[in-house]
Amino acid sequence: MLYYLYEYLTNHGIHVPGLGMLKYISFRAGISVLLSLIIALVYGKRVINYLRAKQMGELVRDLGLDGQKQKEGTPTMGGLIIILATLIPVLLFTRITNVYIVLLLVSMLWMGAIGFVDDYLKKIKKNKDGLSGKFKVVGQVGLGLIVGVTMYFHPDITVKRKYADAKVVNRNNVEQNFMPTEKITVSTVPFAKNNEFDYSGILFWMNDKDAHEWAWIVFIPIVIFIVTAVSNGANITDGIDGLAAGTSAIILLTLALFAYLSGNIIFADYLNIMFLPNMGETTIFAVAMVGAVIGFFWYNTYPAQVFMGDTGSLMLGGVIAVLAIILRKELLIPVLCGIFLIENLSVMLQVIVFKYRKRKYGLEYAQNNRLFKMSPVHHHYQKVGFHESKIVNRMIIIGVVLAIICLITLKMR
Repeated sequence: MLYYLYEYLTNHGIHVPGLGMLKYISFRAGISVLLSLIIALVYGKRVINYLRAKQMGELVRDLGLDGQKQKEGTPTMGGLIIILATLIPVLLFTRITNVYIVLLLVSMLWMGAIGFVDDYLKKIKKNKDGLSGKFKVVGQVGLGLIVGVTMYFHPDITVKRKYADAKVVNRNNVEQNFMPTEKITVSTVPFAKNNEFDYSGILFWMNDKDAHEWAWIVFIPIVIFIVTAVSNGANITDGIDGLAAGTSAIILLTLALFAYLSGNIIFADYLNIMFLPNMGETTIFAVAMVGAVIGFFWYNTYPAQVFMGDTGSLMLGGVIAVLAIILRKELLIPVLCGIFLIENLSVMLQVIVFKYRKRKYGLEYAQNNRLFKMSPVHHHYQKVGFHESKIVNRMIIIGVVLAIICLITLKMR
């Protein structure tokens, strides 16, 4: 809103000292991350006290983990802190009519609402199972459908790719180094030369024109799968104090940097990457959420004063997935969201191995010879004897390493 105020005043010949800084994405991003951090830190405690007063405490099942029962009664639904602290600076400092900002706001509120209903049923209605899994999947598929359809059909979602011989086209006017704006389903392939992949290529039996026309048949289901998988991965990762928040902050910061570079034609030219028109605004959203998550992390570190609940974990996973998709970096998700992937795989492998051993050797053998002592894998390490703070710190370090590897892909092709 403040950006539009600046535009309105400027167009009417009114110049307010200092207001001109609002035209710079870097300035608005800096102010946004600072404001979101302050909101989360200052008002986070008030939200926690409110949740505690409303008896929104966690009901802990006895899983035989050290220190587990002491967490009973800790307020949950802390994801509301992240949503509130992100929403205010985004509304203030972004161009909220930007299609990418609209998509991200819809994603945040949509997944936050699904998580909120789940938490509400668990805590208020005393339904220990919360929202049925099929309803969660329907919500995730619905968001994926919205994102996929918008990405494919909205006229403002375009890319500009560099000419193969751009080095000799024009070095003074970098825009001439790029092809005309295209409406295509192209993504970035990490660790590969000529690293662009067009989803229409999957329809190899069609001619180029028909393949591009029908690419949505492939693209939209893939978007739905990514949104569902990443949101579930974040949800599973949220099992011990600070793990989901710490790893998500690293992922979001990395995506914010990708957004800034991809939305700036000078950096896109220098790094030889796709230029994504109108993408710069998403930098502000991403860093605002980074500030909100770090502010929440202040209260979520061991011993946690608040849990994010599904309100936060499903929302963070959904936003991360959508950010990666709009940045054409979804193929980097297995690396960037490696912690989420490991947590997801540990649960899947635990189930698969248990069923196999049960069928082959019987129930008693399967129960006594599980692949992990407990899944997800962070609980396995707790069972082994690691303190949860050590598990979280080491997983955050791994997350930093994975983020650095992703950033290296900007030049490693």
